[in-house]
Amino acid sequence: MTRALILAAGQGTRLRPLTNNKPKCLVPLAGKSLLARQVKTLQSSGVTNIHIATGFCADQIKELGYETSLNPRYAETNMVETLFSARDFIEQDGDLIIAYGDIVYESENLELLLACNDEIALMIDVKWRDLWSLRLENPLEDAETLVIDDYGYVTELGKKPENYECIQGQYTGLIKIHSDKVQNFIKFYNLMDRGATYDGKDFDNMYMTSFLQNLIDSGWKAKAVVVESGWLEVDSVGDLEHYEEMYNKGKLGQFYKVVD
Repeated sequence: MTRALILAAGQGTRLRPLTNNKPKCLVPLAGKSLLARQVKTLQSSGVTNIHIATGFCADQIKELGYETSLNPRYAETNMVETLFSARDFIEQDGDLIIAYGDIVYESENLELLLACNDEIALMIDVKWRDLWSLRLENPLEDAETLVIDDYGYVTELGKKPENYECIQGQYTGLIKIHSDKVQNFIKFYNLMDRGATYDGKDFDNMYMTSFLQNLIDSGWKAKAVVVESGWLEVDSVGDLEHYEEMYNKGKLGQFYKVVD
């Protein structure tokens, strides 16, 4: 049975003051929290074993009745540390969905990810420029490289792009690990050099994309599950304001269809 682990430990500094005393995942979008929307989407696709990896204001998430784990070093570490703070959940049987806590996505996109049987799958939006153009004056400034080979596998991600030619899509923050590979996934993390730097960051502050790139460079085959919109990232107050305005005007559906 497929399980889902939602990473929701960060302080959400770019969403302040909305996150002064609230986890980022509990910020509302169109009247419901990001977490509630994501959980509903997972449940609608039959994913009911859901775990939340928490940190900042963790009690607020736990009080909602979710199964949780805690990254006690959330203020001084990054998302990969939060991921493996939920090791007990990761080690359980079944395929594993890993999702960022500041995203929402449509069931149709999730179903494509669930249907992929590769050892690791990444959801990739090939229409990313439409969403980035809404959020940013210069989409290239906040985009990252994403290269897919002729067989549909991601070979590079997470670097600073020099031009649009090295961006074949954007990684959306959704990962699936096949059940047969979960233990190898954990082992790979355990064997990483704690003294090395990863894209300019120390081990504790390594980006998720850096971790994924290291997996790929070591021989893991990361399948690109290609979508065209159908998701949102809420990274800043500006993002949220844009989305709420579009929702109120009935125009948000071109990027993400809100299900109440």
